[in-house]
Amino acid sequence: MSQSYNRGLIEDFGRWREFEAGMWAWIFHKFTGWVLIGYLFTHIAVLSTGIPAAGASEAAIAAGNDVYTQTIVSLEGLLLVRLLEVGLLAVAVFHMLNGTRLLLTDLGIGLDAQDKSFYASLILTGAITVASVPTFIAGAF
Repeated sequence: MSQSYNRGLIEDFGRWREFEAGMWAWIFHKFTGWVLIGYLFTHIAVLSTGIPAAGASEAAIAAGNDVYTQTIVSLEGLLLVRLLEVGLLAVAVFHMLNGTRLLLTDLGIGLDAQDKSFYASLILTGAITVASVPTFIAGAF
């Protein structure tokens, strides 16, 4: 007969308060990685709509009347798509900065300041994202 082991309440969602910077860095890095993978497949699906444009005449492509150009123009006209692009930028920047932080940590650089470097990557991600909002939103109105 097997023994039971009391692991505590798995459903105890209050345990997130016990997480420290390293655990949050791991969670955010995994989450942003999955978001980027999801975006990759979505991006491929949208770009595949341009395949019929390969058979379009050169005049139609030059005039912007091909399927691909019409799809991109219609998507870029939506405010929701523009906001999602801002979110994608935030996800990509954080994943890149945190990946660089992890690389440096693996090389033995900054082992004592892992928490500070995680918080710095969050602040830098926020600053880059906020600074880019006017560029992404311009033209949506």
